[in-house]
Amino acid sequence: MIHVGIVDDHEIVRAGFRELINRETDIIVSFEAPSGDDTIKQLREVRCNVLLLDLSLRGENGVDVLRSVRQRFPDTQVLVLSSYPEDRYAMAMIRNGASGYLCKDCDGSELLRAIRTVASGRRYLSEAGMQLMAGQMLGEVTQAPHDALSERELQVFLRLAAGESVSEVSNHLNLSVKTVSTYRSRVLEKLDISSNAEMAVYALRHGLMTDGAPH
Repeated sequence: MIHVGIVDDHEIVRAGFRELINRETDIIVSFEAPSGDDTIKQLREVRCNVLLLDLSLRGENGVDVLRSVRQRFPDTQVLVLSSYPEDRYAMAMIRNGASGYLCKDCDGSELLRAIRTVASGRRYLSEAGMQLMAGQMLGEVTQAPHDALSERELQVFLRLAAGESVSEVSNHLNLSVKTVSTYRSRVLEKLDISSNAEMAVYALRHGLMTDGAPH
């Protein structure tokens, strides 16, 4: 039996996933959570083989939750679900520890296939994701600059782009101000930009956040 946790801040979305999964005989919903904190609490208490993780949780972002889950519960596979297409986040999420990436508008049959695939210890990408990866490997598709960011760099980038100060990022991520400043410098260099304002512009241009909120 595959035990699944559903993390999404919209109850109607969780209900849709739950209804789909409850039709299966080999998959069961262990818990549902609307936030990262609730997710960590539930993972301490119940069994979970696969975590369905929305990237755009209210008040936080899925990148932070992904890191926490990987550090504390390494046996739980994380399948990222997003409202945004693969070219926005898929490669970055896979490289930083997600077991799979799917858009929320995928067919139910594909979601179930993805759950079973990552539960077996393998990675899962949609056809669009695989085409993107193949294109990058063959040089036919240019890798987006943010795809080269490390997990920590991506966390810092998204928070700074959303308007947080270095000290606020330091508090949220439990890092020293000096460490955050170092990550900020690396982000600026990798994205070839020079300020936090340009980070926000970059994030908006690449569909990584809207109206100041990271997705």
